[in-house]
Amino acid sequence: MVSIFTNIHSAPDSNENNKYPALFLMHGMGSDENDLVGLVSSLQEKCHIFSIRGPISQPPGYAFFTIEGIGKPHRGIFDQVLKDLQTFIEDAVEEYSIDCDQLYLLGFSQGAILTQSLALIMGNRIKGIVALSGYIPALVKEEYSIQPVDQLDAFISHGELDNMLPFEWGVGSRDYFTKLGANVTFKSYPVAHGVAPENQRDLLEFLNDKIFE
Repeated sequence: MVSIFTNIHSAPDSNENNKYPALFLMHGMGSDENDLVGLVSSLQEKCHIFSIRGPISQPPGYAFFTIEGIGKPHRGIFDQVLKDLQTFIEDAVEEYSIDCDQLYLLGFSQGAILTQSLALIMGNRIKGIVALSGYIPALVKEEYSIQPVDQLDAFISHGELDNMLPFEWGVGSRDYFTKLGANVTFKSYPVAHGVAPENQRDLLEFLNDKIFE
């Protein structure tokens, strides 16, 4: 698949007549497409996994967008990367043996911001999200066209000791999606800005329950 995004793709061994769920991974600022694959490696034989690299150099890795300040992405860059990610998802569905009713997004930090924002603008075309230590930008809630998410399954988690993105922002995401009628699972962990082993266990349990129910 031709894309502006460098990415890693794994697919189940199957014949071309079978369609499988797809999971799209988006890393945090300064990381890359290798960062999150290990979290979900146990799912590689059950679904397509696309791990996407942000297009902006951010040593020691990459970023998906730049920010004016904590909690405030640069609007033009943020708008564009969301459009490009939607195109990536739509192109993947066209090209690969993907069940378009089983599209899942998983992101950490910057990737969680994008995961939640994509779910809100793509609506029920997205079946589920895993948002790890992120938030929903005010510009998304106030200025974007929010689509129905009443069929969305959302796993949202946040470190209680997060020193980069306040824990309360994760609680805010939970409350926002709940208000919109999404089926929300919220978890917190006594860690800073990272993914605890218990967090990995819980998100895998969520994905296995939802994708393969």
